[in-house]
Amino acid sequence: MSIKSFFKTIATKLKTVVAKKDSLSSNANQKQKGKNPNTQNSSKKTKNNKQGPKKNQNQQHNPANNKNNNQQGKRDQNNKQNAKQGNKPQQQGGNKQNNKQKNHPQKPQQQKQSQQADKGSISREEIAKALQEDKFFAIPPVELSWDASEFQVPVVDDKKRFHEFDLPNPIMHAIYDLGFQYCTPIQAETLDKTMSGLNVAGKAQTGTGKTAAFLISILKRMLSNVESRPIKVGRPAALVLAPTRELVMQIQKDAEALGKYCGLRSIAIFGGMDYDKQLKTVLEAPVDLVAATPGRLLDFCRNHVLDLRGIQTLVIDEADRMLDMGFIPDVRRIVRLLPEKNMRQTLLFSATLNDEVMRLAEQWMPNPVQVSVDPEHGTVDTISQLVYPIAAREKFTVLYNILKSDKYGRTIIFRNRKRDCEELVYRLARQGITAEMLSGDVDQKKRCRILEDFRSGKVKLVVATDVAGRGIHVDDISLVVNYDFPYEADDYIHRIGRTGRAGTMGTAVSFACEDESFIIPDIETLLGEPLHCQQPSDELFAEVPAPTTDVPRKKPASNNGSGPHARGFGGGRKPQGNFRRGPRPPKK
Repeated sequence: MSIKSFFKTIATKLKTVVAKKDSLSSNANQKQKGKNPNTQNSSKKTKNNKQGPKKNQNQQHNPANNKNNNQQGKRDQNNKQNAKQGNKPQQQGGNKQNNKQKNHPQKPQQQKQSQQADKGSISREEIAKALQEDKFFAIPPVELSWDASEFQVPVVDDKKRFHEFDLPNPIMHAIYDLGFQYCTPIQAETLDKTMSGLNVAGKAQTGTGKTAAFLISILKRMLSNVESRPIKVGRPAALVLAPTRELVMQIQKDAEALGKYCGLRSIAIFGGMDYDKQLKTVLEAPVDLVAATPGRLLDFCRNHVLDLRGIQTLVIDEADRMLDMGFIPDVRRIVRLLPEKNMRQTLLFSATLNDEVMRLAEQWMPNPVQVSVDPEHGTVDTISQLVYPIAAREKFTVLYNILKSDKYGRTIIFRNRKRDCEELVYRLARQGITAEMLSGDVDQKKRCRILEDFRSGKVKLVVATDVAGRGIHVDDISLVVNYDFPYEADDYIHRIGRTGRAGTMGTAVSFACEDESFIIPDIETLLGEPLHCQQPSDELFAEVPAPTTDVPRKKPASNNGSGPHARGFGGGRKPQGNFRRGPRPPKK
């Protein structure tokens, strides 16, 4: 047999096989079409009858289904009538949706939206509609009753007046209301450069007036270019990034005070507060300036609430603290959302301009102008610094006698750890001294209430950690006590910067015990001068009386299973297995 004939026979066999399969499938379809519908109903009826009693038994055992027994009986009767008439019976599972609607009725969409409105949440449609609207924010005119000639400041050598910077009347009016006369060193060094559009990296400690320096520059730029001010919701013109919530709130308050005659609208965005409440403030009207912490700002940007492509001025405040707290990756993400660095002005301020901070400055701004205010010309000359070399057991005695001397008004006491703050507040309360505590774990609403009471004078004494204390910007703080020396020399500068602000005099007292004195040489190197150490007077060693107040002792947060010394088992971990304290029992 040839090859051609072989393949022809195989092809014919395959054709016959395919034809047989097609004929079998067509016959099967015709048989299914010719089935009696009554037989289908009867088969389904038998299935329902088999399943029905089982479900009824389950319903009897389940008290939640006893209410539906009458409905089940009516359904069975209808099934019998339908079977006689040739109709399909009502299957038991066929009305599950109806039962669910009766037992758990679904709420209409309008009712859901009304409930969301009651809760304060905003739908995406409302956000998109608000972002598309053009809401013009008019600049109120300067009050005609105020004349710039009323603001008279005498000329003094080595001091610059605000009159020398050719500021608009709305800004001068606000400066006059705030009682400012002469520029601080950081203001005198930076205002000329920032108002001319240069990028600046400034070195200045807390309390030197750097916030007013960059706010005045932003205000003048907005007033000189009114047409470039934002007219769309969620598209600000200036952005200020800060590491702490308290600092963000303080910057926003200063912006309101300096821009109250400029029509400036500023908002504060930070975590720990109601998201919807901050969202409503963003959508109310166009925003000129946004002061924010990096995390919450990224949330708004991811939800397309804020558009940062119109930013004209970027300010990064306390860049060294941003670096220490690990915010630099978030700041980099935010910078990518801004215009190119050649298309915006960037200002960076830090207590120290080391190599790491300057590398960041060069990444975010081209050709930064470095401005440095020496410590001797900053806040240190307005602060009397004292170091008491005492033992750790003598700290509370000296502190108690300092507070009882009534020489000082508002006072801040710094400690390194949260549980140490709790312990000190408890010991002071037993002696009848009321103090509030500020730490990273304090609720934001309570923290805001404590700061407001501290500003108003209701609270005279606050015990704080470095993280919480960095955002305390309160005037007229007369005393700062370093109960513990900080772990880093930079933190010492920020601590004592809470007092001696804006040219006022203040006092900083530090307790140097045997455990913490190693940091003093680094602090002296940073200050450029030695610290004044002296022994406390005999009055400060007076014996502390017995506790007069019975105060319930709060359990430290570290004993709740999260601290490093909780229950003595390394961070609160419970012992595994049959763990027995004490000596091992003798072997039998």
